[in-house]
Amino acid sequence: MTASSSLTSPPAIGTVLHGVPVVAGVQYAPVIRPGKPPQIDPGADADLDEADRAAEGERFSAAAATVAERLRERAAHATGSASEVLAATATLAQDRGWLGVAEKRIKDGAPAVRAVNAAIEQFVEMFTKLGGLMAERVTDLRDIRNRVVAELKGLPEPGVPVPDEPSILCAEDLAPADTAGLDPTLIVALATTLGGPTSHTAIIARQLGIPCIVAVTGLDDVPAGAMALVDGTLGTITIGPDEAAARDAVAEAQRAAASAANWSGPGATADGHAVAVLANVQDGAAARSASQTPAEGIGLFRTELCFLNTETEPTVDEQATIYTEVLEAFAGKKVVVRTLDAGSDKPLKFAGHPDEANPALGVRGIRISFNNPAILDHQLEGIAKAAERSGNPPWVMAPMIATAEEAKNFADKARSYGLTPGVMIEVPAAALLADRILEHVDFLSIGTNDLAQYTMAADRMSADLATLTDPWQPAVLALVAMTVKAGVAVGKPVGVCGEAAADPVLACVLTGFGVTSLSAAAAAVQGVGAKLAQVTLQQCRDAAEAVLTTSTAADARAAAMSALG
Repeated sequence: MTASSSLTSPPAIGTVLHGVPVVAGVQYAPVIRPGKPPQIDPGADADLDEADRAAEGERFSAAAATVAERLRERAAHATGSASEVLAATATLAQDRGWLGVAEKRIKDGAPAVRAVNAAIEQFVEMFTKLGGLMAERVTDLRDIRNRVVAELKGLPEPGVPVPDEPSILCAEDLAPADTAGLDPTLIVALATTLGGPTSHTAIIARQLGIPCIVAVTGLDDVPAGAMALVDGTLGTITIGPDEAAARDAVAEAQRAAASAANWSGPGATADGHAVAVLANVQDGAAARSASQTPAEGIGLFRTELCFLNTETEPTVDEQATIYTEVLEAFAGKKVVVRTLDAGSDKPLKFAGHPDEANPALGVRGIRISFNNPAILDHQLEGIAKAAERSGNPPWVMAPMIATAEEAKNFADKARSYGLTPGVMIEVPAAALLADRILEHVDFLSIGTNDLAQYTMAADRMSADLATLTDPWQPAVLALVAMTVKAGVAVGKPVGVCGEAAADPVLACVLTGFGVTSLSAAAAAVQGVGAKLAQVTLQQCRDAAEAVLTTSTAADARAAAMSALG
């Protein structure tokens, strides 16, 4: 049964549904569901008279502009990932591609509602075929359609209701505009039928710090009002559990969370083995927020925001200004800057990308610089300027490295700007040849999101394949172990900056492999650090050894939890 299939009747009391765990934690509360989107009947309205078409076009333009402005306002009042996601959705709401298709249909006589639906469905089909991150935008597109149609019909804006009591939000999928605006005191857990570990829902759930499970089989049949117990560590939802047992489970989880909240660093096991616990950020605001946590530095600074949605390449000074903000937020501490990870499914308007049949395997990451070397040169120059201005020299790493030669070329160029070079291990080829890559660079950082996608040949945005892209997959863990072993052999640091590092139990396994740092969303830092502080290095090593003998993700997770006690 796939993640999107459903049971034929409401699940019986005590039924346990299974999904992919995203954010740890336990909550017991009634289920709520998003309000239904506006009804759209493509054949309900007759074609417009020619005299009415101009006014209908103006009505459509005004509705689309209103929706985009609301999203921008929400972005302005949000922070971190939520702000980024909302801003991206607002940009999509004003994209000339689908807007132009809708406008043309209105000029040809289609009423605005019908034109909007047809235009969005055309782009949904296109994005679905492209796969990768573009396929993830399908939910965003349909959310925009629903909001524009509601505006055209004079209906309330669709989305998540504000509950009267703490509740568990269950949905087929959740749009960025819904998840970004959630109040974690009222929405205490999330569960979706679709989505993957790196979907917008997952990203924002991590920022909010609420339990989250995606790709849950049978979730569509759970009615609003049903009492449910969500376990974000095990990836289970129990319908109508014994109330006393459920409240005991929540209390135990709260005790663990309180213990985590008291953790103040630095990262180390109970017997004193040091493992740096770092934060992932994407801009100065996120870095300043992360600096209020016990994070010892930044293990992943995503620099894409400087480049995406701009018509021209940012100047060296413009880039340096943004980078300086992040370096100053962690003055005197470790900051790892990832060079531009865009292209193909996140195209740069100024890079002249060709259309590609398979974007996930196309020109992205370091590959952008093959035909556009100046982009990388300018970015490295901007990073070097930021280092000089802030007095905080960062490490710098390239994404999507596949060969030792690529690693050498990047390292030589980074060193020419006085920067400490490393590379991301996201491609299985790089993991297999980590020893040869380490001959040229000073450190490695494992991006488990893409490493899982490429190892398992499974689109990480596919709900139907979410169990394959689970970072607990033994094949993925075997490649991680191989990479770390290569680093240990030559005494060079190997960190993990993918979402695997945000899982406290998996963080212990990674420590057992020998990783030197773990970088996660700021909201996950204390949970990871606190868990490490509760176990010994030998327990971590036992857990690491145990997972490598398993053959399924579920078995690997269970083996690790058993070894860690």
